[in-house]
Amino acid sequence: MTVPALGDRRVRFGLAGCGVISDTYAAALAGLASAELVAVHDADQDRAAAFCRRHRTAQSASLEELVSRPDVDAVCVCVPSGLHAQVAVVAAEAGKHLVVEKPIEVDQAAARHLIEAAARNAVALNVVSQQRYNPGVLHARALLRAGRLGDVVFVEARVPWYRSQAYYDSAAWRGTWAMDGGGAFMNQGVHYADLLCWLFGQPSVLAAHCARLDHEMEAEDLALALLRFPSGAAGALVASTLCYPGFPAELNVHGTGGSLRLVDGALVDVQLQGADVPTPADLGRLGMPDGHRAQLADIVTSLQDGSAPPVSGEDGYRALSLVLDTYRAARWKR
Repeated sequence: MTVPALGDRRVRFGLAGCGVISDTYAAALAGLASAELVAVHDADQDRAAAFCRRHRTAQSASLEELVSRPDVDAVCVCVPSGLHAQVAVVAAEAGKHLVVEKPIEVDQAAARHLIEAAARNAVALNVVSQQRYNPGVLHARALLRAGRLGDVVFVEARVPWYRSQAYYDSAAWRGTWAMDGGGAFMNQGVHYADLLCWLFGQPSVLAAHCARLDHEMEAEDLALALLRFPSGAAGALVASTLCYPGFPAELNVHGTGGSLRLVDGALVDVQLQGADVPTPADLGRLGMPDGHRAQLADIVTSLQDGSAPPVSGEDGYRALSLVLDTYRAARWKR
């Protein structure tokens, strides 16, 4: 969906939610000459005040006050995942463009309600998926689109990360079904759910297993899914927060004409049959806040010229659907 262009001026952002990820947004926006963070709101007024002192921005006493500001063009939604639609719809109905942190929501009906609200109010809906902006991922996508790997036959994604119990205890919503939407798969694995859908199309879930093995929380700290992509290629996606002390995520792609390997978003190996394809040395990973800054820069450009969102609400819905399909298919161990 395209929206009226803002023109060649700075895009002014508001921020709803001043939790852990909010500092990343502030740093990312501060690095863009074409963007400005003008105001924030959080239900915890003290937390919002501390954020404003750190980043020298204005504090709004309520969400309604934030979205009614004439100097706010777009709102970054950084509240707990289960509140994304509730907050974003208020901003959309006030005519503000949207930047929603991943996942788009934790419930498909709520996500669809949000997508429809954005369309109804002619505002852009962007879902943050910063892993797409890693140079290695972009180069891998170009190789795939050019058919350099032949027909893709097998895709394996692994997210062997670690989160301590203190991480889940740090906020009451973490690891809950209502507000986090799940555990390792919804919160951490959704990055690679999005990459798989973007690169290979929406897969079906053949089988899945989820377990809560070591953490005290409602949802899972280990999830495994076996997938089939529209092309017929097989896939596997594993996400966990059990893997002390945490290891790089990987995406391995194997085709009839070659293979490639991404580690933490960096393209580390490309092997093509009958071709010498050296891996460029600069195809590394964008860390935080650089990944968010790259996507926000793309979003700013799309708002200025009125083009389609680079990662749309429908894109976010596809990644969410893969996660929820996995949960529905899973054999559970608690």
